[in-house]
Amino acid sequence: MQYKFLGGFLVFLGACSFGVLSSIVKTAYKAGYSLGEVTGVQCFLGMLMLWSIYFIVKKIHNRKSSTSVDTSMATSTTIKKQSSKKWKVCAVGIFPGLVGICYYQCVQLVPASIAIILLMQYLWISVIIDFVIFKNKPSIIQLIAIIVIIVGSSLAAGIFNQDISLNLTGCFFGFLAALMYSLFISTSSNIGNELPKLEKSALMITGACIITFLIFPPLFFFKLNISDKLYQLGFLLALLGTVLPPFLFSVGIPRIGISLSAILSAAELPVAVTCSYFYLQESVYFNQWIGVGIILLAIALPNLKHIKKNRLILNY
Repeated sequence: MQYKFLGGFLVFLGACSFGVLSSIVKTAYKAGYSLGEVTGVQCFLGMLMLWSIYFIVKKIHNRKSSTSVDTSMATSTTIKKQSSKKWKVCAVGIFPGLVGICYYQCVQLVPASIAIILLMQYLWISVIIDFVIFKNKPSIIQLIAIIVIIVGSSLAAGIFNQDISLNLTGCFFGFLAALMYSLFISTSSNIGNELPKLEKSALMITGACIITFLIFPPLFFFKLNISDKLYQLGFLLALLGTVLPPFLFSVGIPRIGISLSAILSAAELPVAVTCSYFYLQESVYFNQWIGVGIILLAIALPNLKHIKKNRLILNY
């Protein structure tokens, strides 16, 4: 029970980590920083962190295995075979790079509580991509869940509130971020699985950093000092959005399974809405909270059968 409880707690923490990003980005915008500066510094610092952690772990591992010549040779051969596929993993990083750009642009134009709801549309977009590209027909429960998500999103986005006027450009970037995130999930789950988790994450964030710098040249390097507030906020964004969640998910998900992980990972939605309400002082109406609850129900709906079947955590 403790083994699975710890796994669930780690997945929950990873989701909560994602949930606070929009509030930090809003803070950066209020401080006068641009979209390119915010996304650029997050990708750059995240890349430095991941590669640093990877090389430290690799060095420790090599010291432990240096006594065996055969193991060293096998490792060398494996590395040669894997090196030809690393560029594909790096290319997959284009998608999370575009997710960051589109999502943070959305955050700039609409309330943070709305932005996270738009991003959560990746749930039903992923089902469509899975059907169109991989020919996996969605179940009846999944189709019902999609309809429920659309209804819940309409409530959560506050489109029935006359006091709320949504920026259409912001909504477009929000849905585009959801599409890019769906493509990232589909590609990352099928590419580079033979690589160590840390190396795969570092390669993908390198690709994200490259596409970000191509769109927004990193001019902030020349006009900021290391004590600038942008680097402080960028460190938080990199830590909470680039480094911690992948690590926590990679440790927690194998302990509890994908089904329960999908439910727990939805914690980012209420966390984001709550942060926007208490920290950013954004208005969140009662029917929006109802919409959030409906979306969480829709996420849980397709997984309840598997949770009951496998008798996870609560049945122990």
